[in-house]
Amino acid sequence: MRGIVSLPAFILFCSFVGFTGFAVESGITRAEAVFMTGSVWALPAMVLLVTSALGSAALPAAFLTVTLSSIRLMPMVAALIPEIRTRKTRTIALLAVSHFIAVTSWVFTMERIAKVPPEHRVKFFAGFGMTLTSCNMMIVGFGYNLVGALPPLAAGTLFFLTPIYFITSIWASARDMSVYIAMIVGVVLAPVFHQVAPEFDILYTGIVGGTIAFGIERLIRVRQANASARTDEPGRVEP
Repeated sequence: MRGIVSLPAFILFCSFVGFTGFAVESGITRAEAVFMTGSVWALPAMVLLVTSALGSAALPAAFLTVTLSSIRLMPMVAALIPEIRTRKTRTIALLAVSHFIAVTSWVFTMERIAKVPPEHRVKFFAGFGMTLTSCNMMIVGFGYNLVGALPPLAAGTLFFLTPIYFITSIWASARDMSVYIAMIVGVVLAPVFHQVAPEFDILYTGIVGGTIAFGIERLIRVRQANASARTDEPGRVEP
């Protein structure tokens, strides 16, 4: 819970202040905004949900949009669960804490979990994730009537802090070459797809950019393996 006093948490707080302003301008009620914060939790999915409501999208379309946005969290779940699970960990506990997996909580935990004894890791993540969610619910609830006084530029700046933090944090905590390649390709393709198909730019960037990044990463690994094989050939000495 003490992790709430940290830079990642502070940046997320600022971003939720920006989201609160977005919710107010969009006609979302205080109760709806607080409920979304606790139930949806991931900020990009919440923005997509509000945007879908503003565009009068059908419920199945809004559901599909939020679902596709949240699929990006699945690799985070797959990476974090083996780090916090032990033989005695109950499945119901893992299912419960998986709700709180989002970029901020995931990056914060992955950077520190190695120093936590294995039997306490689920508690560590649950303590930080639940505290982070609860604090943001209070920020949205108490700040609902206050954000109207913020200039639109200030609210937008606070909201923009989150993607900036996400990019820098994921880059800093990446453990594999494929992550770096995917991020670079995504940064290049995102503006292109935003101009070509603004309604589906995130989806197209993820599918096309991820496929290209996967191909580049596999090609690099094959070349490295071939180079290593040539070096290990009997009687062959590389210059």
